[in-house]
Amino acid sequence: MKKKEELQLKVTQYRWNTPLQGEDYILNLIDTPGHVDFSYEVSRSIAACEGALLIVDAAQGIQAQTISNLYLALEHDLEIIPVLNKIDLPSADPEVVKDQIIDLIGCEDKDIIPASAKTGVGIEGILAAIVERVPQPKGDTNAPLQAMIFDSVYNTFRGIEAYFKIINGEIKKGQKVKFMATDMEYHADEIGALRLKQFPKKSMQAGEVGYIISGIKNAKEVKVGDTITTAENPANEAVKGFEEVKPMVFAGIYPVDTEDFEELRNSMDKLQLNDASLTYAPESSVALGFGFRCGFLGMLHMEIVQERLEREFNMTVITTVPNVSYFAYTRAGKKLEIHNPSDYPDPSILESVEEPFIRAQIITKADFIGPVMTLCITKRGELTNQVYLTTDRVELTFEIPLGEIVFDFYDKLKSVSKGYASFDYYPIEYRDSVLAKLDILLNGDPVDALSALVHKDNSYALGKKLCAKLKELIPRQQFDIAIQSAIGSKIIARETVKALRKDVTAKCYGGDISRKRKLLEKQKKGKKRMRQVGNVEIPQNAFMAVLKLDD
Repeated sequence: MKKKEELQLKVTQYRWNTPLQGEDYILNLIDTPGHVDFSYEVSRSIAACEGALLIVDAAQGIQAQTISNLYLALEHDLEIIPVLNKIDLPSADPEVVKDQIIDLIGCEDKDIIPASAKTGVGIEGILAAIVERVPQPKGDTNAPLQAMIFDSVYNTFRGIEAYFKIINGEIKKGQKVKFMATDMEYHADEIGALRLKQFPKKSMQAGEVGYIISGIKNAKEVKVGDTITTAENPANEAVKGFEEVKPMVFAGIYPVDTEDFEELRNSMDKLQLNDASLTYAPESSVALGFGFRCGFLGMLHMEIVQERLEREFNMTVITTVPNVSYFAYTRAGKKLEIHNPSDYPDPSILESVEEPFIRAQIITKADFIGPVMTLCITKRGELTNQVYLTTDRVELTFEIPLGEIVFDFYDKLKSVSKGYASFDYYPIEYRDSVLAKLDILLNGDPVDALSALVHKDNSYALGKKLCAKLKELIPRQQFDIAIQSAIGSKIIARETVKALRKDVTAKCYGGDISRKRKLLEKQKKGKKRMRQVGNVEIPQNAFMAVLKLDD
């Protein structure tokens, strides 16, 4: 799993004196993650930048994520500087990878900078290229202040620190400023540049990047993408930021102890400051009590949020089975958006259901085309395009239901391709589908947190696997536990966790069998009574069992 730092945009300001011009230049650098789940982080960065370094591994070549993020940068008219990294590796093939870069962006061979972060080769060339090729920020210092917030963090002692880029105007320390999205006014207690440490300044002008501390304690008052302006001379309109976040995967997050609900809410507020792609709303579950229905960009994003809640805020949480959003159309003509299986309407009133489809780009070695295609077809995917980038590398394009890839697709793809495949996707449309709500019952009582919406063709196999998996995970208790999976009122699979039994007939030796039967019947009545009043204890890992059915 990737570290939590991958979610945080790292902004560093460097002063560098180039021997060519003999002048000082200020470079504001943003490092962003490259995983498919964090395309929103990339869009935040691109909105605040004038140029981008296209860094390609000389050993692995162009990855699917590279192409996806490159298109984002080109849409914003950023200056692209291609860099060929890791040229010192024995397995590097720089000439072949150079040809890939030239085909991709249409540059010339001399524009590509060979480099190695390990040995330091090419670093001076990269810095010189940034100075020469990337245009300086454009902005009118005399215009009303417009500063776009592209990130923010929570400081326990000083409140919220918002990171901004000034598009137009000037900001001064102590000035009264207004956040345009919330219409709230504050005093700029401290402003400054972001170097390796915060560097306070008295004023900042158009084109500069920095931070503002104004004593804001409530996380909801700062929104990423908002515009800061002055209260005396406000700007007429906000800066056009970046695209709105579109959650792809939904799951419930609940505190292990229901008394920690408010503490979990505060933790989620602070986490959303730094991770604007996280969305959440309160919900309740019969099995788990009060919690939140959260929207994530993908499975890795969900794991990182859970990890950060535990590490940074000491919150032990339970995450329910993840699912995607569906559209349900009733016979009465209503359109319902479903994020939670418990909201799925009765099948008797349903006219049709639509599920989201994605276009997946997979770049892999030619040796693994067969296993990759087999994996995608088992996930109800359709091959739409196949292009050979080189004699050894091929790009496959599939259209797959999003619900099929949110569980274990990425892990399986890495397994079948021995780690060589790269994967990227984007949503295309909603299409008609035949879905069923799979319920899990423990001793006849449905557990809403274990429910899932699945394709009808897969429901029987999934129900059987899930029951078998839960039998392994749920500990034995003093009474029998019946684990059943059901679609509507029809039971499709069953497993039983046998009770822990005491040998009550141990003291009977020889004699009539009726004595033993009498003792066994007495025990049986006690077990039945215990089952009526006893609660089944479900361990935390059982809620994620659906993700590891093939283990």
